[in-house]
Amino acid sequence: MTATSRLRQMTGRDPHEEHRTATPLELLFDLTFVVAFGVSGNELAHQLAEGHVVAGIVAFCFASFAICWAWINYSWMASAYDTDDWAFRLLTMVQMVGVIIMALGLPEMFESVHEGHRLHNEILIAGYVVMRVALCGQWLRAWRQDPARRGAHQVYLITILTAQVLWCIIAILPLDVPTAFAAMLLPLVIELVGPFIAERRFGGTPWHADHIAERYGLLTIITLGEGVIGTVAVMSAIVHEPELGWSLDAILLLAAGIGLTFGQWWTYFIIPWATMLERHRDRSFLWGYGHILVFASIAATGAGLHVAAYLLEHESKLGEVGTVLSVAIPVGAYALVLYLLYNSFMHVIDLFHIVLVVLTVAVLIASVLMAVAGVPVAWCLVVVALTPVVTIVGYEVVGHRHIADHLETL
Repeated sequence: MTATSRLRQMTGRDPHEEHRTATPLELLFDLTFVVAFGVSGNELAHQLAEGHVVAGIVAFCFASFAICWAWINYSWMASAYDTDDWAFRLLTMVQMVGVIIMALGLPEMFESVHEGHRLHNEILIAGYVVMRVALCGQWLRAWRQDPARRGAHQVYLITILTAQVLWCIIAILPLDVPTAFAAMLLPLVIELVGPFIAERRFGGTPWHADHIAERYGLLTIITLGEGVIGTVAVMSAIVHEPELGWSLDAILLLAAGIGLTFGQWWTYFIIPWATMLERHRDRSFLWGYGHILVFASIAATGAGLHVAAYLLEHESKLGEVGTVLSVAIPVGAYALVLYLLYNSFMHVIDLFHIVLVVLTVAVLIASVLMAVAGVPVAWCLVVVALTPVVTIVGYEVVGHRHIADHLETL
């Protein structure tokens, strides 16, 4: 009898299990988020190119939280209770359906934020309800089969269901955009506080530090795929323009897009996240929630590259400076969040890191000033792509010793 032909007891996995890695089911689950991040990034790029900067950013922040939060809830639950039997697999499939429904509702939500009248997030909320019903099924199963941790399970069930009821009420009511976002603060707080109470006040769940660090690394790679998509969009805009074709600008933009994506990957995986989590499980909320900003800034970088494609196709109202800013701002946000996340987790203030942050900001400012001076966008984006190089060189020369010292203190 195979492992999936019978139900296993959902009593919790060993948090110190050796060789714990992401399962094929988790990798399949992650593929749905490729779609979600892709739709969100495309909508942000479209809004920016149309000149709807504030509306695009607000909608993108809301979409990024919805996408990341759905993934986080499943991943931490699976780290603690993945039985990989037929029931767990089917409930995961239902959650995948919910992610796709949510992704289908993103364009309507973006457009309604721009129009500024009623917020249309009904389809997005419907996708969330599908995901949450399946997730509650998994938590209910854990509640029945792992009595030692029932307190934590009850907190998860109560807060998830309460938040869903509030989300649905907000979606049904004919609220304008500002009022709707104000009303969302209550379910948002419930969503964020629920896991904290369950893990800190009611015993928590047996999540695996190495496994969680790997899962977050995999989602980082998925969001970096938005940079590749943005680069392809730029290249497609160039090579299909008769007056452009394979020119020096095309080569520079290809190098900038792929170099930037590769540089962001390099800087993320410099940091030994798994070791840090193993040594201080009590700082997991700072780490786990802080990554929402990491994922959002990476996805926004890809959207910025897509805006460059709109500019080259003469379909953007932003202009050269705005286009460079649409890439430089999320790149700077990513670098800043990474440094803040690391130093906050380690409880250190590293002066060398401050120097690197200042140099990073200087490179980004230089790219924008170049655009103001009339330098072609391709050259400006090459300078933006040099931003991660500051951190990479700093790490290879001196930073690796700093990290070793910090781990020693940790």
